Amino acid sequence: MNSIGWLIVFSEIGFWVVILLGLVLRYVAGKEKAGLFFLALTPVIDLLLLIATSVDLYRGATATTIHAVAAVYIGVSIAFGKSMIRWADERFQYYVTKSGPKPKKRKGMEYARHYFKSFLQHILAYAIGSAFLWVLIWLIGDPERTEALFGVWRIWSLVLGADFLIALSHFLWPKK
Repeated sequence: MNSIGWLIVFSEIGFWVVILLGLVLRYVAGKEKAGLFFLALTPVIDLLLLIATSVDLYRGATATTIHAVAAVYIGVSIAFGKSMIRWADERFQYYVTKSGPKPKKRKGMEYARHYFKSFLQHILAYAIGSAFLWVLIWLIGDPERTEALFGVWRIWSLVLGADFLIALSHFLWPKK
């Protein structure tokens, strides 16, 4: 795995570490502002990954699947980041500090609506990640060097279509 691949791994680890630090500071140490500071660092991790990927390609690297995954990661992180933090916050309050309500299990139409909302977030992630991919393809301007970027974009387009069908299925056959 190249340096961008390792940076993606460290970005994902860093994302969850700053969330965990933020939650510990917020609920265990009682440091609300310090906790919010760490939770607010999550977009900085995405920015560093974006800069590193862009610089690597600008210096002449041939785009690989790893470069494309960086764009996907950034799109997903931006679109789902707030809801992932909320998810972690609810569970941390309930399971660790024993101070929050039990996380709710959804079923039926409530689950279908919730899943459809996450599908809309997937569309946002796709739009952001695709924009990064297409800007990189355009900036590099060499189809041979950007073939991997285009390939990942095609696969992601299929995954988005499959996710739509799954979202629709929850309305047709609600979860019991």
